Amino acid sequence: MKYLVIYAHPNPQSLNGHLREIIVKLLEDRGHEVRIRDLYHLKFNPVLSLEDMEGQRRGQVCVEVKTEQDFITWADCLLVIHPIWWTGLPAILKGYIDRVFSYGFAYQYKQGVQKGLLNGKQIVVINTHGKSKKEYQDIGMDQALVLTSDRGIYAYSGLEITHHFFFDQADSAKDETIEDWKSQIKGAFLL
Repeated sequence: MKYLVIYAHPNPQSLNGHLREIIVKLLEDRGHEVRIRDLYHLKFNPVLSLEDMEGQRRGQVCVEVKTEQDFITWADCLLVIHPIWWTGLPAILKGYIDRVFSYGFAYQYKQGVQKGLLNGKQIVVINTHGKSKKEYQDIGMDQALVLTSDRGIYAYSGLEITHHFFFDQADSAKDETIEDWKSQIKGAFLL
């Protein structure tokens, strides 16, 4: 299987970076093809410009966006790894979605009906966040995150969400907790 890792954290030594390394090694050891798009390392421009919008309407995108779309087209499964900041995606990842998941590539409308165009592809999302699961549940943030990212972006684009991990209190996680998270991740890829 072909996996595209879309990684959005500025520190490669972070917990997110550690989880990325674990997953990449696991997939490569199992004979899968893996490509990594480290958005901070690439210095990906997250700003959706007027030129981008006008190009999308004409079915034309800039080279930077086309490169990312080609990686997505290549992949069977996207693996998105990022922290939750201010109850959402890091700005660089939001901008990546704005620019790369463009009209005519990730979705379109036919006779007024929206249709996702990334059908046949899977996605696994791994998030870390500082608050506890209980705090997120109590305020409904867990469901808001599922609604805005899983349904509002990924399913909307036709992707099949196979797993979405929310690893809580990540800024103070103990070693045994991180080992449990690694086991959960490994279990998700024992298909």
